[in-house]
Amino acid sequence: MYKFIAILIVPFFILSCGPQDSYSDSDNEQDYDIEERLEELGIVLDAPTPPTANYRRAVRTGNLVFLAGHGPDKPDGGQVTGTMGTDELTLEEGQEAARLTGISLLNSLKDEIGDLNKVKQIVKVNGMVKAHPSFTQHSQVINGFSDLMVDVFGERGRHARASVGMSSLPGNIPVEIDMIVELKE
Repeated sequence: MYKFIAILIVPFFILSCGPQDSYSDSDNEQDYDIEERLEELGIVLDAPTPPTANYRRAVRTGNLVFLAGHGPDKPDGGQVTGTMGTDELTLEEGQEAARLTGISLLNSLKDEIGDLNKVKQIVKVNGMVKAHPSFTQHSQVINGFSDLMVDVFGERGRHARASVGMSSLPGNIPVEIDMIVELKE
């Protein structure tokens, strides 16, 4: 009888003591106002620019928001252009383009949900980098975006991500990023 109980209990014990997902809701608690945090970082959000084709910048379904690909909008108008791995842009300029793309995404997200304090988690990001075939620092470029999300949202800004190279992007922009965001219930 004891062997039978041990056979049932030991696997349960092993499973319950095994590796755990590092994410939990308590790790994700927000103890500051996102709008105030943006102000501290010197980031001003404006109304997003209208889409350039027949699509929406953001689509909400349930508690998820899917944001379309955005580019690096300059604060004074226009967009950053150029190709990574050429004389056109340095790695630092590419990172700044990715950061500006993040601000553009935050503009559209705020326009869609009204209050960035509703964000529970930045879930998934696809980062595309227009680059010369010899360029290999795509992930370092997209770090400009990822670092901004963590600066703004803390651990809630840390996300799963892809960063890939492209031979071209619309309007000669060096970076295009789309993302998926989970909202609080």
